[in-house]
Amino acid sequence: MPDFPKDGILFKDITTLLADGELFRLSIAGLIETAGENKVDKVIGIDARGFIFGAAVADRIGAGFVPMRKKGKLPWQTIGMAYALEYGEAEIELHKDSLSAGENILLVDDLLATGGTAGAAIKLVRELGANLIAASFLIELEGLNGRDVIGEGVRIESLLKY
Repeated sequence: MPDFPKDGILFKDITTLLADGELFRLSIAGLIETAGENKVDKVIGIDARGFIFGAAVADRIGAGFVPMRKKGKLPWQTIGMAYALEYGEAEIELHKDSLSAGENILLVDDLLATGGTAGAAIKLVRELGANLIAASFLIELEGLNGRDVIGEGVRIESLLKY
């Protein structure tokens, strides 16, 4: 979708994938595979499309689900991190009590683009003392070098690369 949400942005629309039961099931299965043999205590889904995939992954593997939301959307005490977007700046938050030290976490989102959102999410996971197993994405836009922003020491898996 050209010029969405702002001029110059080429938005990757996943609604047709979501509407196809078999493609959606295969996508969830692929995201689950990124955890490997590791036990996952909680899955974090990043606002908003990461909620769709993260909640389904958590349900299938019997893990808890933690929504990581845009600033001001969570009703409890939060911890947040600002980050740069491809088209501006934003901040994400999660509840301070949503993760415990030593828990194994799988981070799930629909898209890895510039890496700003995922990088901020990973910093918050580590700040709360949890163990990040992997960061798993449905789509990765390789030309935007999001992996470089996230940095070394993070296992990153993508099902589709453009």
